[in-house]
Amino acid sequence: MLHIKNLHASVEEKDILKGIDLEVKSGEVHAIMGPNGSGKSTFAAVVAGKEEFEITEGDVLLNGEDISEMDPEERAHKGVFLSFQYPVEIPGVTVTNFVKTAINETRKAKGLEDMPAGEMLKKIKEKADLLEIDRKFLSRSLNEGFSGGEKKRNEIFQMAMMEPKLAILDETDSGLDIDALKVVANGVNKLKSDDNAVIVITHYQRLLDYIVPDYVHVLMDGKIVKSGSKELAYELEEKGYDWIKEELV
Repeated sequence: MLHIKNLHASVEEKDILKGIDLEVKSGEVHAIMGPNGSGKSTFAAVVAGKEEFEITEGDVLLNGEDISEMDPEERAHKGVFLSFQYPVEIPGVTVTNFVKTAINETRKAKGLEDMPAGEMLKKIKEKADLLEIDRKFLSRSLNEGFSGGEKKRNEIFQMAMMEPKLAILDETDSGLDIDALKVVANGVNKLKSDDNAVIVITHYQRLLDYIVPDYVHVLMDGKIVKSGSKELAYELEEKGYDWIKEELV
């Protein structure tokens, strides 16, 4: 599904990613871990197409198609979903209306008519029930006054409605208590399928107790320096990152 070859990227002429190779297949969950400043969030932003980052070398392929020159909207229409570390508030726009607009814009990009209202309402009800979301929550303004857990639950609901091929969760556990963490993880686990893939970017192993990855990759100084099974995450929790640095010397 996602095939990244020798990816280099910079922001304001500063090199951040320095040659990343990664292949993520349908049905897989990959976790990317690493210390602060290692390039984790930059990686997520570059794959999603955020414009302040410039790809200087390498390829980003989604289902065999080069998406490296596409803008974020085009990538979203192709099935890339990015969960933000700090979601923005949009007063006056309800969660439901935001999701309806996003779905219909994607359909329009594919040459389809808007989703019929009855079909849309049925889908909203199904996904809300699946994720145990109160219907009143969906009539609130997007992220306005939301707690950290509510913002993350909202993003998982958006993900459920959009049904992306590739979901990138950028430090989605940041600032969450254990109950909110379980809600997010439960939603991700319910939405996993053989037709989609998930990349989880996190500092901490605790999220991976609930979203079990097929592979764990360690990112340092803009490169993936070590990959392994979920056991690698436990090793990092126990030893920190210094032992990997020592291995690299």
